[in-house]
Amino acid sequence: MTDTTEKAAVKAAAGAALAAPAPAPAPRRARVWRGVTPWLFLIAPLALLITFTYAPIANMIAYSFTDWDGVSPELRYTGAENYTEIFTREDLFRVFFVSGYYLAASAVQIVAALYFATILSFNVRFRNFFKGVLFFPYLINGVAIGFVFLYFFQDGGTLDSVLSLFGYHTDHAWLGTPVSANTSLAGVSIWRYMGLNFVLFLGAIQSIPGELYEAAELDGAGRWHQFRYIIAPGIKPVLTLTVILSISGSLSVFEVPYIMTGGATGTETFVIQTLNLAFRFNKTGLASAAAVVLLLIILVVTWVQRRLVPDSADDNKMGLA
Repeated sequence: MTDTTEKAAVKAAAGAALAAPAPAPAPRRARVWRGVTPWLFLIAPLALLITFTYAPIANMIAYSFTDWDGVSPELRYTGAENYTEIFTREDLFRVFFVSGYYLAASAVQIVAALYFATILSFNVRFRNFFKGVLFFPYLINGVAIGFVFLYFFQDGGTLDSVLSLFGYHTDHAWLGTPVSANTSLAGVSIWRYMGLNFVLFLGAIQSIPGELYEAAELDGAGRWHQFRYIIAPGIKPVLTLTVILSISGSLSVFEVPYIMTGGATGTETFVIQTLNLAFRFNKTGLASAAAVVLLLIILVVTWVQRRLVPDSADDNKMGLA
């Protein structure tokens, strides 16, 4: 009897629900405001984005097709002459080879940061102390770092004094030749920016569930196998991000070489060259073309990297297909 009563009550409730009138639709004005409200909140950020990002980029692209000197009110259209000059003049094209030093340094930086992040993600004595030591250089101002290492690499400076303690005496000018100067500056960039990549890798590794490590240890997996089959796949998005940042950073190096050498001795980078063209030689049109080339290179590298190493969402789509 109880079951029959319960079924009857359920049927009665269902019938009452079906018989109840449907809620009245919201007024048209309310629906309109509901759709417009999110765009009202976006007006200010979109205005700032367009004013300080897209409008300057549009002006820069327009200036790159002129011979504007940055002062004259008149603009003379020159077509693709500035772009042709960038890729045909040896003194302008040389900056791409200088970027190669920093690109190689970025590879070393990523490997070192990943190594230390992996080691310090496990139980290691004084690991918090070493985390601070590795991340501290990134907190220092770039101008201060430039002046510190300027004295470090000068003749008879800190580096020569340390080498003399080990019986190695040299009169080599560390910033006197293009190869040694660019190698020294690239080494400074490794020391300064490794902390950022280290923190990114460490955060990604620590976000991996601990149960995976416990299961791997029960199966007899060592540290190398844990890194290969757990850590490496788990930090793939962060690794992709660091590669993009490293490539774009190697092309846009500015602070340290500008402070230490000013672009002399074959250490002029892409950004230093662009600033010199615009403000020293009054060739704003040519400098704008150089900036556009740098932007296109970064966009192409990012697109190629995303095609070669798709993210997890792309992997899922490919797997479903």
